[in-house]
Amino acid sequence: MDFITGLFSNLNLEVIFQLIFLTLILVSGPVVIFLLAFNKGDL
Repeated sequence: MDFITGLFSNLNLEVIFQLIFLTLILVSGPVVIFLLAFNKGDL
């Protein structure tokens, strides 16, 4: 258990959140394009 808590405390939370937001931004682009194509360009 000490190994797990040590592993999480050593990770920088700011870096983790930046990676999460970066992946959300990268994923949201194709999702918007897919929704536009699915609605035939009508928002």
